[in-house]
Amino acid sequence: MASINFKPWADRVLIEPMAAETTTASGIIIPDTAKEKPQKGKVVAVGPGTNEISMTAQVGDTVLYGKYAGTELKIDGKDYLIMKEGDVLGSM
Repeated sequence: MASINFKPWADRVLIEPMAAETTTASGIIIPDTAKEKPQKGKVVAVGPGTNEISMTAQVGDTVLYGKYAGTELKIDGKDYLIMKEGDVLGSM
């Protein structure tokens, strides 16, 4: 995993979304217009937490998050999501 020059503050995590599925289980190819937004990604950076919240997520974790969670941003030409750790549903 490449090093990224970004450090989230407080209880935020930076996530690199995984690619959306391109085919169904039966082999049907899904066109770009019908693909759903991915809800799974890899944690790239984790903030230090707050006095009330200790961070559970760790760099390298594969996590699931809500469909509309987080804010999209681009860093060095790559797409990322930044969100509160509370928006992360769990890890795999």
